[in-house]
Amino acid sequence: MAQFKVYGRDTFLPGVRQPLSDLLHAAAVDVFELPPTKRFHRFFPMSAHDFPTPDGRTERYLVIEVLMFEGRAIETKKAFYARLYRDIATLGVEPADLELTILETPRHDWAIRGLPGDELALPYRVDV
Repeated sequence: MAQFKVYGRDTFLPGVRQPLSDLLHAAAVDVFELPPTKRFHRFFPMSAHDFPTPDGRTERYLVIEVLMFEGRAIETKKAFYARLYRDIATLGVEPADLELTILETPRHDWAIRGLPGDELALPYRVDV
């Protein structure tokens, strides 16, 4: 299970929403080995007033938060970061304009389809 929250300027994010969703999904499937049917992306376009751009960033500044079950190896998470930094360049986003955070939580702290996450039989691994 992984959920993606993407924050960006309302002058940029809506125009790249679909290709950004596609590259996030491809990275999650390839690196985290999520099933192709698991695409949980939320986009939050915000005004400049509500999403100020820090020094050294541009209008294309994005913050991506990934909430997922704990258990993946550090090397896997680093491979995911590298993949996103590489792929997002195709959207004209420079490394300085992308901040990524992975937030991990124990499976028992999620409830999905009426069950706690640690009681679910998942068709994919979270310890890769």
